[in-house]
Amino acid sequence: MGPPALIAPPSPGHATGSMSTGTRELVDGATAIVRGALDAGCDFFAGYPITPASQILMAMMRELPARGGVAVQGEDEIASIGMCIGAAMTGARAMTATSGPGISLYSEHLGLAVMGEVPLVVVDVQRLGPATGGATTAAQGDVQFVRWGTSGGYPVVVLAPASIGDCYHLTRRAFELAERFRTPVFLLTDKELNLTVASVEVPFAGVLPPMPDVPPRLETTGAPYRYEPAEAVPPLRAYGGDRTVRFTGSSHDEQAFITKDPAAVGALNRHLIEKIDAHSAAIEIVEHHADPKAEVLVVAFGITAGAALDAADAARRDGTPVSVFLPKTLWPIPERALARALEGIRRVVVAELNDGQYRREIDRRAGPAKVIGVNRIDGELITPAQILEALR
Repeated sequence: MGPPALIAPPSPGHATGSMSTGTRELVDGATAIVRGALDAGCDFFAGYPITPASQILMAMMRELPARGGVAVQGEDEIASIGMCIGAAMTGARAMTATSGPGISLYSEHLGLAVMGEVPLVVVDVQRLGPATGGATTAAQGDVQFVRWGTSGGYPVVVLAPASIGDCYHLTRRAFELAERFRTPVFLLTDKELNLTVASVEVPFAGVLPPMPDVPPRLETTGAPYRYEPAEAVPPLRAYGGDRTVRFTGSSHDEQAFITKDPAAVGALNRHLIEKIDAHSAAIEIVEHHADPKAEVLVVAFGITAGAALDAADAARRDGTPVSVFLPKTLWPIPERALARALEGIRRVVVAELNDGQYRREIDRRAGPAKVIGVNRIDGELITPAQILEALR
């Protein structure tokens, strides 16, 4: 099948190579996320205990104060994300972590973060729903929820690690994206990946090219805020001193005054859309294991990716060439990379621990290729054998 093609923003002079030292360590996904956040400069964390994300809260409360940061166990999820928004708007690099029920409670504040253009990293360690569901059970049922879980339907960025190393690297990338586009960025992981311990190379092998054009943390020159061009993203304003900075969740003009003027409201809302959509190529990260002879493509993400790779290897040994597409950016949809992966493909198998949420997105873009799903919603993992049966 050959080595995977990692599609990421180009960075002249920066190699996507290995940082391997030959040293190995037993690490779980929660630990990798915490290390990624700390190495990204996270200096504020607030959260509320919830299985299976509590390990991130406990580790951040242990590690951040020792590094001069602040970690708070809020009285509930709503208070926790509210603290993160406040901290981020004063210049902190803020992160919170929860699971599906917590995201439900985050919803209104996530809308505030979208409207207020708040750089914020939100870790969603998925578990089986709905409601309390299976608190200690793996699932991937929040794929559409994190994209559409707040009012208005405006775009967000969602990254999905598929390995312990991904948990580290994509956490760092989540902070870069949050800074670059002044938006909440989700790290969508799951119970199994968060809690499973694996032997990994440290420092974590492989790197992603750095994000280009990350703005300064705080703008202090007093330059006017503009929503035109719509895709431009100004830096945060500095609070305090002799400057007045307004923050509102209501529709507002470029000076943050509440308004119903159609031109001003339209410019604001176009800006919230275009600053993500116009830069989707810079956000797009996938891993593509391409076989030039393949007419079958397997799509998987998160914990299901390993089973997809194993199934493709087994199919190849049986004489059936198969390509594998692992989106690490779930939202916005990695349109360019997906279009390339679908070239020459007649059948697509999408494996996920839900009822086919991401398959719907693939089906809309697959053209004449037949798209089928391999799904489980019983709390058990998808096996390579189940995917292999669909491939045959």
